[in-house]
Amino acid sequence: MSRYSKLKENFEKLDKDYTAEVAKNLDLQYQFDSLKAEYKNSRNQQQEIERLHENTRRLKHDMKNHIMVIASHLNNNEVEKAKEYLSVVLDNLNRVYSYIQTGNSVLNYIINSKLEYAQQNGIQFKAEIENLLFAKMGSVDFSAVLSNALDNAIEASMQIAEKFIYVSILKKRGYDTITVKNKIEKSVLEENPDLISTKAESETHGYGVKQIKSITEKYDGIVDIYEDEGMFCINIMIPSE
Repeated sequence: MSRYSKLKENFEKLDKDYTAEVAKNLDLQYQFDSLKAEYKNSRNQQQEIERLHENTRRLKHDMKNHIMVIASHLNNNEVEKAKEYLSVVLDNLNRVYSYIQTGNSVLNYIINSKLEYAQQNGIQFKAEIENLLFAKMGSVDFSAVLSNALDNAIEASMQIAEKFIYVSILKKRGYDTITVKNKIEKSVLEENPDLISTKAESETHGYGVKQIKSITEKYDGIVDIYEDEGMFCINIMIPSE
């Protein structure tokens, strides 16, 4: 065997071994990032639950005082004052967010943090959520897909009068699906079929949509973007198996 042939053989073997090690390290890095993200979300979820429990305890204490005030107004035949006070109390109660528990720590943290933020900004929402693990997806990818879809819906809702978001996370026909819909005042796809933002942060916004599509395709999934009955809709389907 010539010296060149020997060097070529050694190089190809080393190149193969090196490529295998790089792939192994990338896989370990991805597993580490996924585990770190899951741990962070679990920790944030626990802190969020504790905060909500504290808010509930405070609300329970406040309700006793509210009832006493209303009773005082009624005892003094101040019916209108009682109604006004009760109206304010009910408005405050409507702003209190109820925690959604799914059994998936990543999903718990994302859905609750996003929807609570939406509620605080006057956005009404409806959620239909099953206890799905999205086992085929890594935590980092799942977090990116769901967060981007919800962020886009919340951002769009903040710009219009009728603020409403619908979220469903359900199993359908062999797919784990994420559907996010938000009210629109005029067609987005007619004016901007490529969904390119005209704002200063357009590159970031555009990257968010691209990221959803890229990650979904990575898992042989499907992204369907459409409009229906005054709603902008994005439907993300990941094969369950």
